[in-house]
Amino acid sequence: MSDIKEQLKSYFEPFVRGLFGKPTMRRDQQLPPVQPRPLGQMMRDLRAVDDLAWGRYAFSRDPLVRRFTEEQKNTLTEKANACGREYAQRVASEYGTRDPLELAARMGMKVSRPDTPKDGMRVLFAEFKVPDKIFLYMDAVNKANASLERPGVRRAVTPELDIERLLLAHELFHFVEEKYKTEIFTRTEKVDLPSLPFLRNRSTIACLGEIAAMAFARELNNLPYSPYLMDVLLTYGYNADTAIRLYEEQMAFAGIPLPEPEEEAYTAPPSIYDT
Repeated sequence: MSDIKEQLKSYFEPFVRGLFGKPTMRRDQQLPPVQPRPLGQMMRDLRAVDDLAWGRYAFSRDPLVRRFTEEQKNTLTEKANACGREYAQRVASEYGTRDPLELAARMGMKVSRPDTPKDGMRVLFAEFKVPDKIFLYMDAVNKANASLERPGVRRAVTPELDIERLLLAHELFHFVEEKYKTEIFTRTEKVDLPSLPFLRNRSTIACLGEIAAMAFARELNNLPYSPYLMDVLLTYGYNADTAIRLYEEQMAFAGIPLPEPEEEAYTAPPSIYDT
């Protein structure tokens, strides 16, 4: 399976590095075609992926990935997930609501909804900017909402899913990280880096913040699955082939054999590369 992972990683490295504003896919980049797969089936399959597998997926995108054993990744993943859940419950109690839109208002966040980032060449879903700004990019939200209407998708991700609230909750966690940066696990957990003998160079582990943000968003939105599967849905609105490759990579990290694509009247959404 390691060979499969390396092949998939070589496909994806320049394109998609993570959910909700972390991809580096550009609008002028393309990949060869893949075997079509229904989005509804992919969403349903990815619900079977457990938290530790999502942790491996998240670590694969971290520049420090080679510094950790599989056991260490699992331990850190469990702690990051617990951190996200803890702080979701904490802020919900403190501000008297679990609704991400209401939370953002009560926490004094400035939420903007531009159509796309200023750099129109990047595909970006949402982002947090210190100290108190969150940008939700409506081109991505609208494309994701259109993808929800494809056969079987809403049933797989639950009818209650609200894309905008999920994106917002994820970015709210990064504000929470800043607010509690002296105590929160995702900032206090560090790893030693190579340095001169008389110096100590320690670094935070970037992917822990992403793992915790997923758990935070999941808790606030009361979802029965990891929001990491939204990588595929959000990407699908821009390029179906890229989303399918991402799904195949995620399934490989979970050690789940790829099923045969179900029959569906497959009509890919318009690709950004067709314009």
